[in-house]
Amino acid sequence: MYESQKKIYPREIGGRFADLSKLATISLLGLFYLIPWLMWNDRQAILFDLPARKFYLVGLTLWPQDFPYLALLLIIAALSLFFFTALAGRLWCGFACPQTVWTEAFIWMEQLTEGTRSQRMKLDKAPWSWNKIRRKASKQFLWIAFSIWTGFTFVGYFEPIRELNHQFMTLTVSGWTAFWGLFYGFATYGNAGYMREQVCKYMCPYARFQSAMFDKDTLIISYDEKRGEPRGGRSRAADPKLAGLGDCIDCQLCVQVCPTGIDIREGLQYECIACAACIDACDSVMDKMNYPRGLVRYTTEHALKSKETHVIRPRMMVYGALLMVLVGVLMSSMALRTPIILDVIRDRNSLYRELPGDLIENIYTIKVINQSNDARVFKLSIEGVQGIHLDGEYHEVAVDGGGVFSLPLRVRVQREHARGVMKIDFIAEAMDDSGDRRVEDSRFLGPSP
Repeated sequence: MYESQKKIYPREIGGRFADLSKLATISLLGLFYLIPWLMWNDRQAILFDLPARKFYLVGLTLWPQDFPYLALLLIIAALSLFFFTALAGRLWCGFACPQTVWTEAFIWMEQLTEGTRSQRMKLDKAPWSWNKIRRKASKQFLWIAFSIWTGFTFVGYFEPIRELNHQFMTLTVSGWTAFWGLFYGFATYGNAGYMREQVCKYMCPYARFQSAMFDKDTLIISYDEKRGEPRGGRSRAADPKLAGLGDCIDCQLCVQVCPTGIDIREGLQYECIACAACIDACDSVMDKMNYPRGLVRYTTEHALKSKETHVIRPRMMVYGALLMVLVGVLMSSMALRTPIILDVIRDRNSLYRELPGDLIENIYTIKVINQSNDARVFKLSIEGVQGIHLDGEYHEVAVDGGGVFSLPLRVRVQREHARGVMKIDFIAEAMDDSGDRRVEDSRFLGPSP
C-alpha cells in the first residue's frame, strides 16, 4: 500500500534554457547574499528591524502604520503571479522560485563531489568504501556550510549583519538569533538537499490551483504528439517516414533531465515546473538526428491543434489593467507619503474638567513619530472650535530621526463654545522648508447644551 519515494537523479544538460536557468540562479542567489551587506547613510540599506518596528528600504523607513503598503504589495505580487501564469505557465517555478534556485545550487555541489548522473547512481549502489565516504562527506560539508551561510544571511535581514558577524565570530550570538539561523539553515538543507521535487509535488499549493489560471492560449511546455508518434529507435541515416515512425526516437533523455521525474510526452502534468530542461534535451537529440527542433517546445494547446493562438485575451487585459492601477496607486501613495505620524489618545478617565475663568479642559496624549532619518522640529496646533488652544510649553517638539516623542497635552476652550461632543483637529507641522503636515482628528467633550 505504500512505496517509498524513488530518488531522482537529474541528468546534466546544456542549452539556451539551461543557460537562462544558471543565470537566474546565480543572479538571485547573488542578490540574496549581497543585499544585507549594502549600506545607506551609515546603516544597513535593507533591514527589517522587528524589535524597533521599523522596516528600512534604502532611503525609506516604514512603520507598522504603513501596513497598507505591504498589503497592497502582496496583492500586486499575487496578481503578477496570475498574469504571468496565464501568459506563460509556471515561469516562476522553473526559474525564480527559491525552492528551484536553492535546489539547483545543491545539485551543482552534488555534481562537483559525486560526478555525473551515472556516476552518482553507481556510487549510491556501491558498498561503502573510502572513495564513497570521501565523496559523500565532501558533499555534506558543502551542503551544511552553504546552509549555515544561508541561515546567517537570512537572519541578517532582521538584525544588522555586521553586528551579527561580530557576534558569530566571538561566539556571543543570542539564543533566539542562533535558533532562527539554524532553523532556516536546516530548512534549506532539508528542502534543497533531500526533499527537492517532493516540495513541488506535494507541499506547494501552487501546483494544485495552477489549472484555474491556465487556458488553451497559455504558453506551456508540450510534446508534439502528431509529429513524434509513433516512437521508436532508428539509425541516424534511416528515413522515419519509410519506417513508419515519428521524430521521437524514444531515447528517454527528456525524462532523465526532468528534476521532478515526469515524462513530458504524457501531456501536461501538475508536477511540471516549466524548467524547460526537456526542451534543451530534445533539441540536442533533434540536432544529432538532423531533424527540425521543437518536438518538445513552448507552445499552446490551440497551436498544437493548428488553431489560432490569442495572446491578448480578456483575462490578460483584466490582469494587466488591475496591475497598472495598483502599481500606480502604490507608487503615487509612496511619493505623496508624509513622513509624519500623529497619534492622539484622549484621556478616558474623565469626561472633562471645569477650570476657573469658565474654561473647559480635556486631556490628551500625543505621539509624534518622525519617519524620516533626520532630526526634525514640529509645531503643534489645534483647530475646530472657536477659541480652542493648547495649554503648556510643548507647542514645538524636537524628534530624532526615526524617533517617537510622546507627551500629554491640555486642551482648553471657553464654556460658551464647549457644547457636547465636538470634532477637533490636531496638527503637527514641520518647521523646516519641507511643508510636511499631518492632521489627526479627535473629539472634545464639554457640558451638554
